[in-house]
Amino acid sequence: MNALDILAATIEARKSADPDSSWTAKLLAKGPEKCAEKFGEEAIEAIIEAIKGDKTRLTSEAADVLYHLLVMLAARDVTLQDVLDELARRHGTSGIDEKASR
Repeated sequence: MNALDILAATIEARKSADPDSSWTAKLLAKGPEKCAEKFGEEAIEAIIEAIKGDKTRLTSEAADVLYHLLVMLAARDVTLQDVLDELARRHGTSGIDEKASR
């Protein structure tokens, strides 16, 4: 099991946790819209660090982005495996062709 699998499983387990005992449970209790908002905030912070060129800060912000992406997905009952399956489906397809098929 890799770090993303472990994180996704932890987030899934927090869905039923007391919001007073877990930041993840607290965020999920606020609903999918708040989870999406937090993901957007973290994505912007990662963009800023990418522009600045600070590798350490970008790494930290990227970790936050991955965490908040998984929380946002969990809030809408989309699993990491669902996303991995979609990536596997797209594998071997040109990005240009894939975009054109949408």
